[in-house]
Amino acid sequence: MMSPEQLSDYTTKIVDILVNYSAKLISAFLILFVGIYAIRFINRIITKVMVQRNLDPTLTKFLSDILIWALRILLFVIFISKLGIDTSSFVAILGAMGLAVGLSLQGSLSNFAGGMLIILFKPFKVGDTIEAQGVIATVSEIQIFVTKMLTANNQTVFVPNGALSNGTIINYSMQGERRADLTFAVSYDSDIKKAKDILIDVLNKNPKVLKKPAPEVFVKNLTASAVEFAVRPWAKNVNYGAVFSETLENCKTALDEAGISVQPYTLQK
Repeated sequence: MMSPEQLSDYTTKIVDILVNYSAKLISAFLILFVGIYAIRFINRIITKVMVQRNLDPTLTKFLSDILIWALRILLFVIFISKLGIDTSSFVAILGAMGLAVGLSLQGSLSNFAGGMLIILFKPFKVGDTIEAQGVIATVSEIQIFVTKMLTANNQTVFVPNGALSNGTIINYSMQGERRADLTFAVSYDSDIKKAKDILIDVLNKNPKVLKKPAPEVFVKNLTASAVEFAVRPWAKNVNYGAVFSETLENCKTALDEAGISVQPYTLQK
């Protein structure tokens, strides 16, 4: 058993340690609690400024998260330093961990960098219809690592941002207007001028077809069996699908009613 003298010595040492380190403990925890509230306050201010400057919501959230974690790591280093712990070894370990994580996540980092490029340079935004990586779909969400898109048949597609940012992107929505390129072929026995006038009349009668830019109809090609007409109406993005299908139907009907034989034709996007 411990003698009264030994117990007294241990008690005295513990009291001395508490007295010597109490100031450090109090100041360290004071810095910790004040720092936590300061980080929240700074984050609210920075987020408010970014929102007022109309930054992309995805970019705003991402920058806000980076800021919070950077400040938290800095606060933790200050906290342990205030407790008297050597921070040099901690910083070295943190750096080594960061390097190891970076090497193991090269593909993810590529997608991360691609996401940053998409957010910053805005080749498309949420709601745009794009063609990329063999997919034609409407963008529903731009995430940090992938872009979420919805196809016309209601399938959800996730495209990695790394491949997306490094590939060709066709944005069908950016200009607000889109031209439908169709080809009608009529037989050589037909009256070409009459066929052209009928096709132009069909386009002019469709209220969804824009007047400016004006729709176009012209002879595109003379094949071995038919005369090909290029039919090019312009429409707002929201009306593009309707204009495309209505033009096909109405032109075919009008030509049939005029007794003009329609040959097999090709469609171009």
